[in-house]
Amino acid sequence: MRRDTFLKSLAALAAAGSLPLSARAAVAMKMMLPANPGGGWDTTGRALGKALQDAGVASSVTYENKGGAAGAIGLAQFINGSKGDPNALMVMGAVMVGGIITGKPPVNLSQATPIARLTSEYNVFVLPANSPFKNMAEVVAQLKKDPGSVKWGGGSRGSTEHIAAAMIAREVGVDPAKINYVAFRGGGEATAAILGGNVTVGGSGYSEFAEYITAGKMRAIGVTSAKRLKDLANVPTLREQGINVEIGNWRGVYGAPGITAEQRKALIAMVDKAVKSKAWAEALEKNGWTPAWLAGDEFANFVDTEFASLRATMVKSGMV
Repeated sequence: MRRDTFLKSLAALAAAGSLPLSARAAVAMKMMLPANPGGGWDTTGRALGKALQDAGVASSVTYENKGGAAGAIGLAQFINGSKGDPNALMVMGAVMVGGIITGKPPVNLSQATPIARLTSEYNVFVLPANSPFKNMAEVVAQLKKDPGSVKWGGGSRGSTEHIAAAMIAREVGVDPAKINYVAFRGGGEATAAILGGNVTVGGSGYSEFAEYITAGKMRAIGVTSAKRLKDLANVPTLREQGINVEIGNWRGVYGAPGITAEQRKALIAMVDKAVKSKAWAEALEKNGWTPAWLAGDEFANFVDTEFASLRATMVKSGMV
């Protein structure tokens, strides 16, 4: 075979994703971030993009933010606009699962291709620095007195902080249907509302609030983990405060609809290399994320289980 013909054939195979990862050149990746800038999905996607480049498996990464409806708007665009694209990824997580359960959008995760779970993170509830409340006990006392007067701020309906707020209400004897939950399209909007005192209490992953807690602009009053978080060792868990609530927020990535089994395998290998890079290790440390690697069919089965588990919790809490 002539050299130029061989090279053209090799290039065609690489473009189709049919070559093993070791034989493929670094490619230009596209990352769908189904939320507005400043939130957990945005941070996760950009950290993964940097790690893909650091690992040498991506020559470049372009990002697109498309917030709204707990990620369903971005999911719809990803499903409709990326069919068969072996170089496209979308960040997602527990929030999207919850949003699909409550919002019942016309698109579903089953239309895209599960690649890997990346991290897990517990929620922290915070008060604005100038809040008249000092701790969770005072918030709960007000919640019992007048449920609607306590504004809970966080991500979209069905997010883990929304579910946690409903669970807190249920555990302290308040009808979860009466909680006043204010949903925001992204972490940046929620953070601004908390700092501005526009909500009573805010909830999100620690990484989104860390700098404000450290600076004294927010006061952490409880975490949804089983044990205290390393970076918030002085903040008690909800269970320590007599509220039997524990819930985690995991994040992962999906590939485009219609990619081949080989293309999916190549994407999993690329992401696997990325999460072993120095850039990813630095992101885990900086954001307080817990590694939670789960890939391929195991990840797909996990998501199916999460759908069933979250739906049961949300029904029990009066959310659906």
